[in-house]
Amino acid sequence: MKIIYTKHSLNKFLLFKSRGFAISKTFVDRTVRQPENIDIETDKPKFIVSGKLDRKHVLRVVYVREDDIIRIITFYPAEKGRYY
Repeated sequence: MKIIYTKHSLNKFLLFKSRGFAISKTFVDRTVRQPENIDIETDKPKFIVSGKLDRKHVLRVVYVREDDIIRIITFYPAEKGRYY
């Protein structure tokens, strides 16, 4: 499956790096492919998955799936335990 990023999501890499969260595309891709949690309360066709970012935070990734393409809409760090 191919993963592509919206312009908004690409800008997030720079934003979070400037705020102390160095997040890589590899980490976002891995979170989508092997999530620790899948939010079952999402609005279809959007999916929200989470993966461990550090001891206190998880990374939440919002995406849509169109055939064999995953389009990353956005991602953001969140406090661990806030969503699951």
